[in-house]
Amino acid sequence: MSPDPTDLTPVAAASARWLSSAYPPPGGALSRALADVQARQAGLLAAALRFPTGLDVQLLHLLGPSGSHRLDGLTGHPPPPQDGGWRSWVDEHVVSWAACLLAEPALTVHAVRALEGTEHRGAAGHLRRLTDPGTRDLEATVLLRHPDLLETVAALHRPRFLETLSLTPPLP
Repeated sequence: MSPDPTDLTPVAAASARWLSSAYPPPGGALSRALADVQARQAGLLAAALRFPTGLDVQLLHLLGPSGSHRLDGLTGHPPPPQDGGWRSWVDEHVVSWAACLLAEPALTVHAVRALEGTEHRGAAGHLRRLTDPGTRDLEATVLLRHPDLLETVAALHRPRFLETLSLTPPLP
């Protein structure tokens, strides 16, 4: 069985993994699990908005995502030598947009609404931990949702993200 050419899972999962690695949760398996779920939900939503059609996803698979090199440099998190394979599937735009969602929870309402205008409507599934995090969710993501810590990454592509969400006038 061949892989689905419109599947966003590889780029969404790698981008979420990068976020979880760069902004790790405080200790404990439960904290790791809750942080990973939130990073994956943000990554999937961001990827679906960044690549809104099946053709966009096919082009992503053909050309490949940007990788994590620039992000690693910006955050000062050089990857361990044995940790390279999945990093090639990290997409800088997806990470930046996911960082915006995590740092500014009010944007998730607009993002979920914008998702309905894509071919992925409904694909993000249940996003409760992202859209309405509980106390334990927030404790697990004290770094992953910290606006000041995420600013360097979120600012990379925030204007385009806000334009995608129709929160600013289109750029010329």
